[in-house]
Amino acid sequence: MAAENQNVPYRNSSDTAAPPKRGIGRPRSDAANRAILYAAREELVEHGFTKFRLEHVAARAGVSKSTLYRRWSSKEALAQDLLADLAAPHIGVDDLGDTREELYRCVTNALHAIRDTPFGAVIRALVSQIAINPKLGDPFRATVVLARRTEIARVVALGIERGDLRPDCAADVATELLVGPVYFRLIFGGDLGDDFARTVSDTVYHAFEAPRA
Repeated sequence: MAAENQNVPYRNSSDTAAPPKRGIGRPRSDAANRAILYAAREELVEHGFTKFRLEHVAARAGVSKSTLYRRWSSKEALAQDLLADLAAPHIGVDDLGDTREELYRCVTNALHAIRDTPFGAVIRALVSQIAINPKLGDPFRATVVLARRTEIARVVALGIERGDLRPDCAADVATELLVGPVYFRLIFGGDLGDDFARTVSDTVYHAFEAPRA
């Protein structure tokens, strides 16, 4: 395999949904944005970040280059917005009144996003760049990663308030213990089944579980 193609990710069958429909005439701003994000996703999945070009995205989206450049001035900015858009539905955890189950949802949110949605193929295409390219990595950490850390911190604080978790349960450590194994397996391989998610969440829950009177 040529070096420039080594970051082309595995493409899940669930990542091949039809592009957004475009009406006759000039698309509205939101319609143009959706078409561009969809085209960016397809370009990244098919060609990887090294061959990712804004002009290719514009052509695929059916918009002018000026329309795209007014919204995104660099391929890193477009890739970051795509990541944030795809990750957003998989961050929040409902208040279930059950700390153990909420910690499980913290794991499955990340796991299902990677395993079952277009986010998985895109994060595979970009994970190496997130590590080495601050123009992509810094905004990703300031948005998607921070949002997940904030949400899991809320879950942990609620568990402490209920008396389910010890007061010394550190939210930042709990976040890394809950989500870290998912990304480890994303990078290095391994099963991403729901049983794995349960094992991870229960291990964390029991590690920080408050003693019962």
